[in-house]
Amino acid sequence: MRVQQRTGDVMAERNVRVPGKFPAPGQDRKRLGKRGDRAGHLAAPAPDPVAALDGFGLDEFELPDELEATAPPEERGRTGRDDVRLLYGGRGPHGELTVGHHAFRELPQLLHPGDVLVVNVSATLPAAVDGRVAGSGEQVVVHFSTRRSRQRWVVELRTPDGHGSTRQRDHRDGAVTVLLAGGASLRLLEGVGPRLWAAEFTVPDPLAYLAAHGRAIRYAYTDGDRPLAAYQTVFARPPAEVRGGSAEMPSAARPFTAELVARLVSRGVQIVPITLHTGVASLESHEPPYAEWFEVPEPTVRVVQAAKRAGSRVIAVGTTAVRALESAADRGDSTEGVLRAASGWTELVITPQRGVRVVDGILTGLHEPRASHLLMLEAIAGRPLLDLSYAEALRERYLWHEFGDLHLILSR
Repeated sequence: MRVQQRTGDVMAERNVRVPGKFPAPGQDRKRLGKRGDRAGHLAAPAPDPVAALDGFGLDEFELPDELEATAPPEERGRTGRDDVRLLYGGRGPHGELTVGHHAFRELPQLLHPGDVLVVNVSATLPAAVDGRVAGSGEQVVVHFSTRRSRQRWVVELRTPDGHGSTRQRDHRDGAVTVLLAGGASLRLLEGVGPRLWAAEFTVPDPLAYLAAHGRAIRYAYTDGDRPLAAYQTVFARPPAEVRGGSAEMPSAARPFTAELVARLVSRGVQIVPITLHTGVASLESHEPPYAEWFEVPEPTVRVVQAAKRAGSRVIAVGTTAVRALESAADRGDSTEGVLRAASGWTELVITPQRGVRVVDGILTGLHEPRASHLLMLEAIAGRPLLDLSYAEALRERYLWHEFGDLHLILSR
């Protein structure tokens, strides 16, 4: 799960009104459905922008604790990782906003033959390692965020919270050495933003070290550590094949199963890969995404371009796929809106002002209040549809975070 918070300057530029009237709290769901389309989507009709969301504000909404998914669905009494809900947000044949509620397993019914799903194949690393600060003996947990070279990493030091998770650690001193499990050590070199540090990690094979001594990063809203397999998607490839892995799971793809992938392919939906190795994103941070390594391969580019020419939709599975595709469209001699094969580091932050040039929609989780990823969603679908969808998600008690429900939001 990736969480970053929006920057104040972008928020200040916003002055968007909501054009559609939203159903009142408690209004009968079946009755609402009668004015929807065949898929059960509700039209967002009407004329009163002030009453539209009944006090709801996307910039300020509060996330109730009980809507945080503390465990995977298969541990919550569900039948499998694909047994989650899917909130649909899109537009009807006349451009009207619509929202609808589905099981995630109904995803093939919501897509058209020829549509393209772009998935991130980066695997989740066991990126959390216990350690002690040399000299003081203070216990810390190191989150290995981003691999800059074999021995140079960007890391975050966090404080154990006594319940198996961690809390943010105020760290301002340089030249700190951390003694790690297995006799390894890590030396902090310089700050990278308010909470991250460039560090030297001198073990012969860092990925093998993490495999032996690390565990998946988890935050306090989950109820316990889990095997790394719980944090892998069906699309994940071995780190050796894709030059590394992710500190945090590209979680939008978690509910996919081999059976669902087969149904999508049978329907004529195309599935193509990109790679983007995600860094850490603590809940307490107030920062936009930082530099991450990505690759958009040539075969993916060909499929996306052919779909565009045919009028089909390109739908990113997760914010990481959006960032990779849009970064590739910005690279080299690419003219605006034209995707090219590309790889390297990206610091692109997608905002409504920048817009999107490749994707027509996104399948993603639900994001925290003031998260910077909401700006990306707004760039794709527009603020009115995003407002409408999030008000509905809260009203219908969708679950947040990496083990929670999904949101398919389309611009057309």
